[in-house]
Amino acid sequence: MIKFSLSAALALCFSSYVQAAPAPADTIYRNGYVYTVDAKDSVQQALAVRAGRIVYVGDDAGAQALAGKKTRVIDLQGRMLMPGLIDGHMHPQSGGSRLLNCSLDYENLTVPQFQARIQSCLDKDKKSDSKRWLVVVNWFQQGMQPEGIETSAATLDALKTERPIIVRSSFGHSSLLNSKGIALAGIKDDTPDPVGGKIVRDAQGKATGLLEDAAQDAAMNLLPPLTVAENLAASKAALAAMRKQGITSFLDAYTDPETMTAFSTLQKQGKLTARGHFAVLIDLDKGATPKSAVAELLKQQKQFDQGATRVAPSMQVRHAKLFMDGVISAPAFTGAMLEPYLVNQGTAQQPNWQPGPHNGPANYFSPEALTATLNELAAARIDPHIHVDGDRAVRASLDAIAALRATPAGALVRPALAHDEIVAPADFGRFAQLDVTPVLSLQWGKPAPDTVGALKDYMGPQRYAIVEPQSLLLDAGARIAYGSDWPVDPLDIWFALKVGVTRTAAPDAGKEYAGTLGTQAGMPRAAVLRAATINAAYTLRQEALTGSLEVGKLADLIVLDRNFFRIEAEDIANIRVLQTMVGGKIVYQAEGMH
Repeated sequence: MIKFSLSAALALCFSSYVQAAPAPADTIYRNGYVYTVDAKDSVQQALAVRAGRIVYVGDDAGAQALAGKKTRVIDLQGRMLMPGLIDGHMHPQSGGSRLLNCSLDYENLTVPQFQARIQSCLDKDKKSDSKRWLVVVNWFQQGMQPEGIETSAATLDALKTERPIIVRSSFGHSSLLNSKGIALAGIKDDTPDPVGGKIVRDAQGKATGLLEDAAQDAAMNLLPPLTVAENLAASKAALAAMRKQGITSFLDAYTDPETMTAFSTLQKQGKLTARGHFAVLIDLDKGATPKSAVAELLKQQKQFDQGATRVAPSMQVRHAKLFMDGVISAPAFTGAMLEPYLVNQGTAQQPNWQPGPHNGPANYFSPEALTATLNELAAARIDPHIHVDGDRAVRASLDAIAALRATPAGALVRPALAHDEIVAPADFGRFAQLDVTPVLSLQWGKPAPDTVGALKDYMGPQRYAIVEPQSLLLDAGARIAYGSDWPVDPLDIWFALKVGVTRTAAPDAGKEYAGTLGTQAGMPRAAVLRAATINAAYTLRQEALTGSLEVGKLADLIVLDRNFFRIEAEDIANIRVLQTMVGGKIVYQAEGMH
């Protein structure tokens, strides 16, 4: 028989206690409204973080048990703590670079104001010679005043400069050139429209300077690429904007090696402050085959993908971007529609809107090409992220995905259809049936120059009634995810989430934009937040690690200055992020947050 001394027994008990006692938390949040976005949308009081992960969610007493001498304890004073926002569709490099460019700031402008703003940029940039392009960005083409006013090369030719000018629409699907720009781009009256693009011409067949979709390449390919330093500055600017908004993960929905090089540089320097996901473009217009295009994507994946998600932000290249059409907005009309756009066969005083001669361009991928491309992507375990704006583009994509789902590899993909501004009612339920996620820019569901007036006319009442079908898709069982599409719009996610709830414009938008867009209801508040958290995480295959506040998940979270659920709906747009944490590290903190 072995005998233990009392001191040995006590030592053994103490050793067992030390082994069983959990290590202290690095950070504890207490006395808050902790909105978890778990399966029950539960609300708790406190949360604890250790080594970049959430180790406790519950009441204050349970969190206090994890406090140690070095634990940082943050008293939320009743404030709301929630998962970090996940932007499921944005263009960060373009957004960041535009912060550094001549910008029209998405404003509604008259032609004289438009000209004055560009002239001011020219006057400030006195160091550039006559051969250097002036690139103007964030032009809200649909908001030009008065409604219906047209711009052309002549609008820009009136400016005092010898430089070529390109003005890029905020939507990204149109650009306007001055006459020098037209000449340098080699555009003549008999230049044919490229596949997937349109050279806008006047009644005499002369190019006006307006280029739609792929036609923009004639000018864009002439612009000097951003330098390494400029790319790095753009990435830094984008991440700074994200931190302030509370974005902790994002999908770059149309990337390139230069962009990924810049973000990779920042990641290696420990300066990547959001989890980066990158979608490589699949474009068959220039002779590529589905197999060769996917092979190029995999080459970029091998170079830039940094493996499994870990605590510190890193990069993944697991998505492909495909364009099925352009935009439904006037004057582009490059959205692929099932029925024709309407045209006014009457007068301005007595309009008579009737079906016109076209329903948009042919889908940018033929059925055969789309099917082949999706099969190649599925075999490579790459998720397709498809731009669809018109209802014909939506249907063709859903048809192809239905065929894909019948294959072993296709059953495992997570397809996303971005934008979905018009969806035929017969297709609402197919998103849920096929497990396809619509990634929606919720801020578009409001009265605005591009959604009222002309849109109502050229879509007709039946289609106009279902424009921006956010709640209609939700009610049909779709998993709605959010994507800002920045810089198509300013990066203002809290305004977008407000619109998702209310379908109303900003109070200062003008009386012509008062009320709601159409008769659709807004989305419930919880559904709106899920779109920008756990649902967007699903599209990135990241839902097991982010998107909700649950034990074991990464500590990606934000503190708000007011409660999303307890304030007036219109006040949601005024929410400010007080603190942003990514992987347990505070990457942004506003004044007044302790």
